[in-house]
Amino acid sequence: MLRVHFTTEDVARVRVAAAADPLWEITNSFQILITQEAPLLFGSWRRSVRPRLPEASRLLAALLPPQGYSPDFLTPDLGGHYDLASAIDTVLSTPRTDLRRDMTRLAASRRRPVRRPAYTHAHGLAEGDTETLRQLGAALQAYHRLALAPYWPHIQAQVDADHVVRGRAVLEGGTDGLLAGFRPVLRWEPPVLEADYPVERELRLEGRGLLLQPSFFCHRRPVTLAAPDATPVVVYPIQHTLGRPAPKATGDRARSAELAALIGRTRAAILEDVVAGRTTGELADRFGISGAAASYHATVLRRAGLLLSVRRSTRVLHTISPAGLILLDSAPGASERRPPSV
Repeated sequence: MLRVHFTTEDVARVRVAAAADPLWEITNSFQILITQEAPLLFGSWRRSVRPRLPEASRLLAALLPPQGYSPDFLTPDLGGHYDLASAIDTVLSTPRTDLRRDMTRLAASRRRPVRRPAYTHAHGLAEGDTETLRQLGAALQAYHRLALAPYWPHIQAQVDADHVVRGRAVLEGGTDGLLAGFRPVLRWEPPVLEADYPVERELRLEGRGLLLQPSFFCHRRPVTLAAPDATPVVVYPIQHTLGRPAPKATGDRARSAELAALIGRTRAAILEDVVAGRTTGELADRFGISGAAASYHATVLRRAGLLLSVRRSTRVLHTISPAGLILLDSAPGASERRPPSV
């Protein structure tokens, strides 16, 4: 059981991460890759990725067992910046004392003796060896390029859809509503947030607040860091929106043309895009139009009952309405509209 203990100050400092974290997705996806769990969600992705894994991934296999402890330094606090290159630089800049602590904990959690190559890499990381760290950086880059980059638009779209749900929970019930909305994965019994967990863990926030990190590849139960002095984070599995539109593929062109003829090309594209939830500024950026034009198109769609708009602070968040979904699903070829199976 995991128990996260809040103070009044902590409740006011709960945050939901703005994007998928590439390092947590590397960690969670690699652990899913070497299991047979959730075949409907990840089976096709496994079959595509496994045969093409680069040799460098052997180093990740030594660090990321399918169960049990994984080194905290592989998933540091990125401070809200999710660029892969800078994220890997943060990993490679881990102080030697933290490297040694994490690698010692990993060695203690092993049930089987470590083979010679894995031992050499583990020893090199524990000592902060420059060449071993360089190899780790290359392994992270290679794995992400093969296993995650081709799917990243879909991963982020699913995380965006989760943000819509969390945003509405906050609007309707504040932080209490947000935390209560994570059931059954997380159970909010003020002032404690509980979750099923493979070990007994008490996380006392003590005024530091909590970062809730959505993850596409986190499966069944949440994950947190082992080090008590680390930035408090709970990584939670998003609810995959199966059956919702994915980023357009070549086969979608005929259907998109039909929809565009009905409501106009730009508005058709916006309607498909806001399934994941978009602000006016994001729509302007994604479609290369002005903020005023994005606002106008959103207003037309909203007045037609196809789009919902909710103000969040200084921004307006647009999401598709049930009527909008019916329109999308009734377009020719809508039965084929499914996210790529990951």
